[in-house]
Amino acid sequence: MSDEFTGPPWAVDYTHDAEKYRLSLASGPLEAFREAVFELLTARHPYRTDHVEPARSTVPRGPHIAYFDSNRGWLRFTFLPRVAEPQIVVEEIFWQ
Repeated sequence: MSDEFTGPPWAVDYTHDAEKYRLSLASGPLEAFREAVFELLTARHPYRTDHVEPARSTVPRGPHIAYFDSNRGWLRFTFLPRVAEPQIVVEEIFWQ
């Protein structure tokens, strides 16, 4: 393990409920969701990408929301920018 800050691609993890919802998505929305997650995983900083905004403006480093499938779906995630193993945690997924 290195003491240097690692860059993308980041590790991604899902809460239990988010994982269940992800697995229940139909193929079209699931593909759009995968593209959104891929954009987050490969970004230099996931909070500074297209289609991402803070979940609460009073907590700038807290959870953020990324939109996918022409804004028909969104995922709430938190980025943990620790030196060892930076990680994106997907907390909630919604598609309509």
